[in-house]
Amino acid sequence: MSPVFKIIPTTQQYDWGKQGRSSKVAEFASASQIPGFTIDEGSPYAELWMGTHTKSPSHVLSSKKLLSEYLTSKPELIGEPVIKKFDAGNGNLPFLFKVLSIEKALSIQTHPDKKTAEILHAQFPDIYKDPNHKPEMALAITPFHALCGFRPLPEIATYISSTPELKALIPSSIVDAFLSISSSENPTGPAEKTALKDLFACLMTADEATIRQQLDALVARYNAGGAHTADGEDKAAVDLVLKLNEQFPGDVGAFCTFVLNQVHMNPGEAIFLGAGEPHAYISGECIECMANSDNVIRAGLTPKLRDIPNLVSGLTYNASRPSKHIVEPKPFFSAENSTLYDPPIPEFSVVQVKLPGGKKETHPALKGPSIAIVTEGQGDVRYGKEVLEVGLGDVVFIGAGTEIELRSGGDGQLVIYRAFVETQG
Repeated sequence: MSPVFKIIPTTQQYDWGKQGRSSKVAEFASASQIPGFTIDEGSPYAELWMGTHTKSPSHVLSSKKLLSEYLTSKPELIGEPVIKKFDAGNGNLPFLFKVLSIEKALSIQTHPDKKTAEILHAQFPDIYKDPNHKPEMALAITPFHALCGFRPLPEIATYISSTPELKALIPSSIVDAFLSISSSENPTGPAEKTALKDLFACLMTADEATIRQQLDALVARYNAGGAHTADGEDKAAVDLVLKLNEQFPGDVGAFCTFVLNQVHMNPGEAIFLGAGEPHAYISGECIECMANSDNVIRAGLTPKLRDIPNLVSGLTYNASRPSKHIVEPKPFFSAENSTLYDPPIPEFSVVQVKLPGGKKETHPALKGPSIAIVTEGQGDVRYGKEVLEVGLGDVVFIGAGTEIELRSGGDGQLVIYRAFVETQG
């Protein structure tokens, strides 16, 4: 088989996904002709997976063989440097590539670092199903709303002072200690991190009945137009509290509005979340790429298991503006219609290609494997003397060391997202 071929993605129907044909996950899955896949307009379609993770692995389209099995038999498609660096001799790619379609907020969550993931997997293999870390990047393909990372300390202090329902959940000694240090010029110092950790731990472990009581009071005040806007309760926070409480009534996650940054992303904007960074995706659709793991530590806005002790103990407590998490796009070699998103980890990068109708563009050979998905238009991928026609929803594997030429067919734009890994040197 050639070094460029189509693979079959898989879908996940978590209840937070967009329903039926409103979901791009469903749209792409249907267009790519996943065997046996049909859209149920009453069902949610949350994630499209492309990769070799054992929970939901991709298959080679032509043979229906597991992609990981095929790559094990053809290690040159991964490349020796990548195999050595990421222990990928079993055909498992270092990254997992996804499309997310979000109707309802995902959980307040974080992902463990490598050492913690190994410990959790050894202790609780039924919950943490692999020993890998899970740094991730979300690249918006529609307007996208998320919580990511702790707000600057003065912002949190303002909300504590202006929102009595929040303050009521935290012991006064913890509040006083936090407020006394919240204007520090060194917000990531040890004392500052300890104060933030103590505050967040008390919030997330507050008595459930008290949480419901205070959230009911807060929602009633907001619905009556009683937000303390002059003191810092801005419209964005009010709207999000009401939205989260509607989706998850009485859940402590609504109060995380006051301690985590809100970000509103336009298509083409991206955020990166390393290990130990709290976050929750609220709405919208994105391309997501991560290290090859499904480890999630949850603590709110979810019917799933909440592991608050491990979440609280594993966070970085780096308070900053959301701009810290933004991944700035860069040129991709000399390809004028391709943009590189390169987060600060070795397992993956993502290229966005927007090729006008009738145009072509060359991507030089990369020192590792890649997976690409067509999210708009049609055209072809050329390599050597071969041509592979592609259209909406098609997912393509591209082997290491393969130069490709992308061509857009017809008058419409061809849009492709390509995840890849390569080693330096």
